[in-house]
Amino acid sequence: MTTIPLHSTKKGTISITKIEKPYGEDSAPVASIGISLTGNTDTPDWKVHIPMDNLDEVLEALQALKA
Repeated sequence: MTTIPLHSTKKGTISITKIEKPYGEDSAPVASIGISLTGNTDTPDWKVHIPMDNLDEVLEALQALKA
């Protein structure tokens, strides 16, 4: 897991990890991104699962936002 301090918070974090079978035995891997305002990575306030098959497209879209 990678943990990044969440800007503009005292203890907030962004946690990023890969989950191999998030929805059971037949499910495909996802990138899991969690946001915690308190720094508790076990129970984030928000989270999103991005299918690994979509990761390149999401990264490109994020890079475009940054530009």
